[in-house]
Amino acid sequence: MGRMGLKDLLGYLGLLAFAGGAFALVRARGEQLSAPVNPQATGPLASHPVDTLLHVLLALAAIVVAARVVGALCERIGQPPVIGEVMAGIALGPSLLGRLSPAAFGFVLPESVAPALAVIAQLGVVIYMFLVGLHLDTAALRGKKRASVAISHASIVTPFVLGSTLALWLYPRLSSAEVPFTVFALFMGVAMSVTAFPVLARILKDRGLDRTELGTIALACAAVDDVTAWCLLAFVVSVVHAEPNRALLTVALTGGYIAAMFVLGRPLVRRFVDWQARQSTLGPTALSVTVAALLGSALLTQAIGIHALFGAFLLGALIPHDSALASQLNTRLEALVKVLLLPAFFAVTGMRTRIDLVSGAEQWLACGLIIVVATVGKVGGTYVAARLTGLKWRESAALGALMNTRGLMQLIVLDVGRQLGVLSPTLFAMMVVMAVVTTLATAPAVSALTEAAPRLVTDP
Repeated sequence: MGRMGLKDLLGYLGLLAFAGGAFALVRARGEQLSAPVNPQATGPLASHPVDTLLHVLLALAAIVVAARVVGALCERIGQPPVIGEVMAGIALGPSLLGRLSPAAFGFVLPESVAPALAVIAQLGVVIYMFLVGLHLDTAALRGKKRASVAISHASIVTPFVLGSTLALWLYPRLSSAEVPFTVFALFMGVAMSVTAFPVLARILKDRGLDRTELGTIALACAAVDDVTAWCLLAFVVSVVHAEPNRALLTVALTGGYIAAMFVLGRPLVRRFVDWQARQSTLGPTALSVTVAALLGSALLTQAIGIHALFGAFLLGALIPHDSALASQLNTRLEALVKVLLLPAFFAVTGMRTRIDLVSGAEQWLACGLIIVVATVGKVGGTYVAARLTGLKWRESAALGALMNTRGLMQLIVLDVGRQLGVLSPTLFAMMVVMAVVTTLATAPAVSALTEAAPRLVTDP
């Protein structure tokens, strides 16, 4: 046995010696050869580029940890974790980390990783909007149809009018000649009209209000608000993307796509949902079909000229929220999106947010005015409509405070505006501040109004 071991060892050594000798002969011959010069050659021999994968992994690790830590701190003080995640993203950007330690900022989030992070972030937001549509409860809309439609439309129309009116003052100060005023005013109106449906739902659940009359009306209003706001945003994006003579075509294609999804897509979705209900679990085939349909819908709306987010949201809204398919998709996708992909979006938003660009009394006055107009539009419009539909003043005020929460949905809209070039970097920073402030104010306002009135927290 020992002799066989020695023979094996000698055999391996001989094989290695043969390979080494053969390569030495090849190398000796190859060093005498020459290759054509490529003036555009890149790579580790031509330069010393940043290791993009290494920095992307480092950036994602830092983003996930920071988002979790700050989100947990916010949760402990009664704020939605998403606010902490937004703040963590801003803190990792040039507004805080970049000012305190430019070297650390350049190492953790170098400019070279921005494109890769942006792709990850956009994919995360597309899947997230699919999940938002997946949670849409159309039965709740029918159950509170009169109140929800009236209140939600008032909570959109009022801030839209105020936001577009504010554009008269903001446009000559914070926009540019490349942006038509009509587009700017439309976008400011839409940006003021958004309500963060998922954040609102989380606040209601944390405070035990989700099954109350107030909670039901708030969820129904926020759902109608989201659908309407995304349709308005789709219209604005179509106007921006299309040439003047093609704007109507883009709008017509959008209408045709929505009609096709409801007339042709909905029956197919229903059949798929029924088929999946007979299965024991969500298998690879069913998951692949769903993801392919999600990406296909997003791709089509992007190709039409509106944002991919709208296609993802629309497909999610066609799937019944209480179906087994919706539950299993939520289980499979939500954790990854919330833990990894959305924090990447917050980090990218933070990299684009330059709070230091807001300087001087006039610009901070403009920022404060944006916050006031956004709050008055949402709270005021909701309050008046709620009172006219028969709600008491305290319920109406609490509903107004809930509808004023913006959170992630606002950041998504603002990111669309930034990509389109409608928002300047300074105005983008101001709008991000507005989104954070209005969302921060929601939880304490709702707590103050509902804790003083026990009847609001009893089941209807």
